Amino acid sequence: MRARAEAAVITAGAIAFAIALFALFLLGNGLDPLAVYAVLWLGGFGTPFSLQATLTQAAPLMLTALCTAIPARAGLLVIGGEGALVVGGVCAVLAGVAANALAPALGTVIVCLGGMAGGAAWIAIAGGLKYLRGVNETIATLLLNYIAIALLNHLVSGPIRDLEVSLKPTSWSIPRSYMLEPLPGIGVHWGLAFGILACVIAFVMLRYTVLGVAIGVLGGNPRAAQLVGLPIGRLTLLACGFGGAAAGLAGAVEIVAVHGAASSSLAVGFGYAGILVAFLARQNPLAVVFFALLVGGISASGGLMQRRFDMPDAATQVLQGIIFLCVLASNTLYGRFGLFRGRSAAA
Repeated sequence: MRARAEAAVITAGAIAFAIALFALFLLGNGLDPLAVYAVLWLGGFGTPFSLQATLTQAAPLMLTALCTAIPARAGLLVIGGEGALVVGGVCAVLAGVAANALAPALGTVIVCLGGMAGGAAWIAIAGGLKYLRGVNETIATLLLNYIAIALLNHLVSGPIRDLEVSLKPTSWSIPRSYMLEPLPGIGVHWGLAFGILACVIAFVMLRYTVLGVAIGVLGGNPRAAQLVGLPIGRLTLLACGFGGAAAGLAGAVEIVAVHGAASSSLAVGFGYAGILVAFLARQNPLAVVFFALLVGGISASGGLMQRRFDMPDAATQVLQGIIFLCVLASNTLYGRFGLFRGRSAAA
């Protein structure tokens, strides 16, 4: 409980400090910070329409955040959610086109499984390189992002391009019957339900299963994990595969619930924003849900802030970047407050 309280206080303090820094940025541009923050709240959570936009933004963030959070429990810093999402979207299209004769419900499942398999395999590449050749997983997944986007652009511009669509390069479309309707009552696509369910499953798996405990031991002390005979390579691949499958599912949902085909619209930064969500949540899958809503609300308010204050839409990304830097810097504060330590530790 002390550790959880310490994480909550330090994270909240880092966010508050980031908000103060962004207020200075606004003052430097001649804007009233209180008025800007009021509009930011209104654009993210203040109306039913803005709340719907926030939930829509948060849905893929939950899944891409797990791409960082799950491997982090094994001591791996994976930042390849963007690439896994893109590859998952492409694989979902290929699976949907290949299974175009199936029943609608079964076809939708095949599309989602195809996206998960593509994302899992993509991030597992980095896990394999880490275990077999000692390649840094952070650099590997960062470079894999660029490769995935380049592969997407190549495929939708040539081998799988739908020539009937002339506005921009777009892949073949999955059957219309495989598309998912929005969640009833709230008008948000099914990615929200999938994201919450994935976070709950990840929390239960990491906390209450033998596999989750083994992954935690590996992340806490790799040497101890090796001494007790844990399969280091298998656990590394599984952690990367689970994270990649979550991001791949985000790409599949973008296909079956939003676009219906792969295009450059898949690579809009959900994977990179998911890194921020994972760090804010301290790799806790349940906390990912809350912080995905927070970051989603900031992103959803960008358009309204642009109209009200003539600010560039990228201003919300500046705020997200400041929050990210403050959260990273706050890691140095852990263990420095006697309030969050037992009497023996404090002594």
